[in-house]
Amino acid sequence: MSDAGVKRGTFITLEGPEGSGKTTAARHLAEWLRTRGTPTVLTQEPGGTPLGEEVRRIVLHERGMSDDLDPRADALLFAAGRAQHVASVIRPALERGDWVVCARYLDSSLAYQGAGYGNDPVELRRLQDFATYGLLPDLTILLDVPVEVGLERTRRRSEWNRFEDTEQVAFFETVRAAYLRLAAGEPDRFRVVDGSGSVEAADDAIRALVEPLLA
Repeated sequence: MSDAGVKRGTFITLEGPEGSGKTTAARHLAEWLRTRGTPTVLTQEPGGTPLGEEVRRIVLHERGMSDDLDPRADALLFAAGRAQHVASVIRPALERGDWVVCARYLDSSLAYQGAGYGNDPVELRRLQDFATYGLLPDLTILLDVPVEVGLERTRRRSEWNRFEDTEQVAFFETVRAAYLRLAAGEPDRFRVVDGSGSVEAADDAIRALVEPLLA
Protein backbone atom coordinates (compact mmCIF):
# COMPACT_ATOMS: atom_id res chain seq x y z
CA MET A 1 0.00 0.00 0.00
CA SER A 2 1.46 3.34 -1.00
CA ASP A 3 0.19 5.53 1.88
CA ALA A 4 0.04 4.42 5.50
CA GLY A 5 -3.48 4.54 6.88
CA VAL A 6 -5.17 4.56 3.45
CA LYS A 7 -7.73 1.79 3.14
CA ARG A 8 -7.55 -0.17 -0.11
CA GLY A 9 -10.37 0.60 -2.51
CA THR A 10 -12.96 -1.87 -3.76
CA PHE A 11 -12.63 -3.52 -7.17
CA ILE A 12 -15.84 -4.40 -9.03
CA THR A 13 -15.98 -5.98 -12.47
CA LEU A 14 -18.97 -6.46 -14.75
CA GLU A 15 -18.96 -9.41 -17.10
CA GLY A 16 -21.27 -10.97 -19.62
CA PRO A 17 -21.61 -12.18 -23.19
CA GLU A 18 -22.19 -9.90 -26.16
CA GLY A 19 -25.14 -7.56 -25.73
CA SER A 20 -25.53 -8.16 -22.00
CA GLY A 21 -25.37 -4.46 -21.16
CA LYS A 22 -22.25 -4.57 -19.01
CA THR A 23 -20.71 -1.37 -20.40
CA THR A 24 -23.86 0.66 -19.73
CA ALA A 25 -24.28 -0.97 -16.33
CA ALA A 26 -20.67 -0.19 -15.41
CA ARG A 27 -21.13 3.46 -16.34
CA HIS A 28 -24.35 3.75 -14.36
CA LEU A 29 -22.79 2.05 -11.34
CA ALA A 30 -19.80 4.39 -11.35
CA GLU A 31 -22.08 7.42 -11.61
CA TRP A 32 -24.21 6.14 -8.72
CA LEU A 33 -21.15 5.51 -6.54
CA ARG A 34 -19.91 9.03 -7.17
CA THR A 35 -23.25 10.47 -6.09
CA ARG A 36 -22.73 8.56 -2.85
CA GLY A 37 -19.44 10.36 -2.31
CA THR A 38 -17.27 7.39 -3.31
CA PRO A 39 -14.22 8.26 -5.48
CA THR A 40 -14.61 5.88 -8.41
CA VAL A 41 -12.54 5.07 -11.49
CA LEU A 42 -14.55 3.78 -14.45
CA THR A 43 -12.62 1.73 -16.97
CA GLN A 44 -12.92 -1.17 -19.41
CA GLU A 45 -11.10 -3.97 -21.15
CA PRO A 46 -9.69 -4.17 -23.64
CA GLY A 47 -8.81 -0.54 -23.13
CA GLY A 48 -8.13 1.71 -20.17
CA THR A 49 -4.64 2.76 -21.31
CA PRO A 50 -3.07 3.84 -24.63
CA LEU A 51 -1.71 0.31 -25.04
CA GLY A 52 -5.09 -1.16 -24.11
CA GLU A 53 -6.87 0.99 -26.67
CA GLU A 54 -4.47 -0.18 -29.37
CA VAL A 55 -5.07 -3.79 -28.32
CA ARG A 56 -8.82 -3.09 -28.48
CA ARG A 57 -8.47 -1.84 -32.06
CA ILE A 58 -6.46 -4.89 -33.09
CA VAL A 59 -8.56 -7.58 -31.42
CA LEU A 60 -12.01 -6.13 -32.08
CA HIS A 61 -12.19 -3.58 -34.87
CA GLU A 62 -9.44 -4.18 -37.43
CA ARG A 63 -10.91 -6.12 -40.34
CA GLY A 64 -8.51 -8.68 -41.75
CA MET A 65 -6.63 -8.81 -38.47
CA SER A 66 -9.23 -9.05 -35.69
CA ASP A 67 -11.07 -11.85 -37.46
CA ASP A 68 -7.92 -13.85 -38.32
CA LEU A 69 -6.02 -14.04 -35.04
CA ASP A 70 -4.42 -17.25 -33.85
CA PRO A 71 -6.11 -18.19 -30.54
CA ARG A 72 -2.84 -17.95 -28.61
CA ALA A 73 -1.97 -14.61 -30.15
CA ASP A 74 -5.46 -13.41 -29.27
CA ALA A 75 -5.05 -14.48 -25.62
CA LEU A 76 -1.59 -12.91 -25.36
CA LEU A 77 -2.77 -9.59 -26.77
CA PHE A 78 -5.59 -9.39 -24.24
CA ALA A 79 -3.15 -10.31 -21.46
CA ALA A 80 -0.66 -7.63 -22.52
CA GLY A 81 -3.33 -4.95 -22.41
CA ARG A 82 -4.54 -6.27 -19.05
CA ALA A 83 -1.07 -6.22 -17.51
CA GLN A 84 -0.58 -2.56 -18.43
CA HIS A 85 -4.11 -1.74 -17.25
CA VAL A 86 -3.55 -3.28 -13.82
CA ALA A 87 -0.12 -1.74 -13.38
CA SER A 88 -0.97 1.81 -14.45
CA VAL A 89 -4.68 2.25 -13.69
CA ILE A 90 -6.37 -0.36 -11.52
CA ARG A 91 -3.79 -1.08 -8.84
CA PRO A 92 -2.77 2.58 -8.28
CA ALA A 93 -6.44 3.57 -7.93
CA LEU A 94 -7.09 0.84 -5.37
CA GLU A 95 -3.95 1.76 -3.42
CA ARG A 96 -5.04 5.35 -3.06
CA GLY A 97 -8.41 4.18 -1.73
CA ASP A 98 -10.56 4.70 -4.85
CA TRP A 99 -13.13 2.22 -6.07
CA VAL A 100 -12.64 0.74 -9.53
CA VAL A 101 -15.52 -0.32 -11.77
CA CYS A 102 -14.34 -2.21 -14.84
CA ALA A 103 -16.36 -3.57 -17.75
CA ARG A 104 -14.68 -6.92 -18.53
CA TYR A 105 -11.59 -8.32 -16.85
CA LEU A 106 -9.86 -11.69 -16.64
CA ASP A 107 -13.09 -13.73 -16.65
CA SER A 108 -13.73 -12.53 -20.20
CA SER A 109 -10.53 -14.21 -21.31
CA LEU A 110 -11.46 -17.43 -19.52
CA ALA A 111 -14.86 -17.44 -21.24
CA TYR A 112 -13.87 -16.23 -24.72
CA GLN A 113 -10.23 -17.17 -25.27
CA GLY A 114 -10.62 -20.29 -23.13
CA ALA A 115 -13.99 -21.93 -23.69
CA GLY A 116 -14.78 -20.07 -26.92
CA TYR A 117 -11.47 -20.40 -28.75
CA GLY A 118 -10.12 -23.52 -27.11
CA ASN A 119 -6.99 -22.30 -25.36
CA ASP A 120 -5.88 -24.61 -22.56
CA PRO A 121 -7.75 -23.46 -19.42
CA VAL A 122 -4.90 -24.20 -17.03
CA GLU A 123 -2.38 -22.26 -19.11
CA LEU A 124 -4.87 -19.45 -19.63
CA ARG A 125 -5.49 -19.09 -15.89
CA ARG A 126 -1.76 -19.01 -15.30
CA LEU A 127 -1.44 -16.26 -17.90
CA GLN A 128 -4.18 -14.22 -16.22
CA ASP A 129 -2.50 -14.56 -12.83
CA PHE A 130 0.78 -13.37 -14.35
CA ALA A 131 -0.82 -10.44 -16.19
CA THR A 132 -2.84 -9.21 -13.21
CA TYR A 133 -0.21 -9.71 -10.49
CA GLY A 134 -2.79 -12.04 -8.94
CA LEU A 135 -5.31 -9.22 -8.50
CA LEU A 136 -8.88 -10.52 -8.31
CA PRO A 137 -12.02 -8.37 -8.08
CA ASP A 138 -13.81 -8.04 -4.75
CA LEU A 139 -17.08 -8.51 -6.61
CA THR A 140 -17.82 -9.72 -10.13
CA ILE A 141 -21.32 -9.09 -11.47
CA LEU A 142 -22.28 -11.36 -14.34
CA LEU A 143 -25.04 -9.91 -16.50
CA ASP A 144 -26.64 -12.98 -18.01
CA VAL A 145 -28.80 -12.80 -21.13
CA PRO A 146 -30.08 -15.41 -23.59
CA VAL A 147 -27.83 -15.49 -26.64
CA GLU A 148 -30.62 -14.44 -29.02
CA VAL A 149 -31.36 -11.35 -26.92
CA GLY A 150 -27.71 -10.33 -26.75
CA LEU A 151 -27.11 -10.78 -30.47
CA GLU A 152 -30.19 -8.74 -31.35
CA ARG A 153 -28.80 -5.90 -29.26
CA THR A 154 -25.37 -6.06 -30.89
CA ARG A 155 -26.90 -5.61 -34.33
CA ARG A 156 -27.70 -2.02 -33.37
CA ARG A 157 -24.04 -1.10 -32.99
CA SER A 158 -22.60 1.39 -35.44
CA GLU A 159 -18.96 0.23 -35.22
CA TRP A 160 -17.95 -3.11 -36.70
CA ASN A 161 -16.96 -5.73 -34.15
CA ARG A 162 -15.29 -9.00 -35.13
CA PHE A 163 -17.99 -11.02 -33.35
CA GLU A 164 -20.73 -9.65 -35.59
CA ASP A 165 -19.99 -11.75 -38.63
CA THR A 166 -17.30 -14.28 -37.74
CA GLU A 167 -18.99 -16.49 -35.16
CA GLN A 168 -22.09 -18.66 -34.93
CA VAL A 169 -24.76 -18.83 -32.25
CA ALA A 170 -23.11 -22.00 -30.88
CA PHE A 171 -19.99 -19.97 -30.08
CA PHE A 172 -21.94 -17.53 -27.93
CA GLU A 173 -23.82 -20.36 -26.24
CA THR A 174 -20.43 -21.80 -25.30
CA VAL A 175 -19.27 -18.45 -23.93
CA ARG A 176 -22.46 -17.96 -21.93
CA ALA A 177 -22.21 -21.45 -20.44
CA ALA A 178 -18.58 -20.81 -19.52
CA TYR A 179 -19.52 -17.62 -17.68
CA LEU A 180 -22.19 -19.47 -15.70
CA ARG A 181 -19.68 -22.18 -14.78
CA LEU A 182 -17.23 -19.55 -13.59
CA ALA A 183 -19.93 -17.97 -11.44
CA ALA A 184 -20.94 -21.32 -9.98
CA GLY A 185 -17.30 -22.14 -9.24
CA GLU A 186 -16.61 -18.91 -7.34
CA PRO A 187 -19.83 -18.06 -5.49
CA ASP A 188 -18.07 -15.80 -3.00
CA ARG A 189 -16.91 -13.47 -5.78
CA PHE A 190 -19.64 -13.74 -8.42
CA ARG A 191 -23.21 -12.53 -8.41
CA VAL A 192 -25.48 -13.20 -11.40
CA VAL A 193 -27.95 -10.53 -12.53
CA ASP A 194 -30.62 -10.98 -15.20
CA GLY A 195 -29.60 -8.63 -17.99
CA SER A 196 -32.46 -9.45 -20.36
CA GLY A 197 -34.88 -6.88 -18.94
CA SER A 198 -34.72 -3.12 -18.77
CA VAL A 199 -31.60 -1.10 -18.03
CA GLU A 200 -33.33 0.24 -14.93
CA ALA A 201 -34.04 -3.24 -13.60
CA ALA A 202 -30.41 -4.29 -14.03
CA ASP A 203 -29.21 -1.08 -12.37
CA ASP A 204 -31.47 -1.64 -9.38
CA ALA A 205 -30.28 -5.23 -8.95
CA ILE A 206 -26.63 -4.18 -9.18
CA ARG A 207 -27.03 -1.38 -6.66
CA ALA A 208 -28.66 -3.77 -4.21
CA LEU A 209 -25.56 -5.99 -4.47
CA VAL A 210 -23.10 -3.11 -4.06
CA GLU A 211 -24.91 -1.23 -1.28
CA PRO A 212 -23.63 -3.52 1.52
CA LEU A 213 -20.04 -2.90 0.42
CA LEU A 214 -20.47 0.82 1.12
CA ALA A 215 -21.17 0.24 4.81
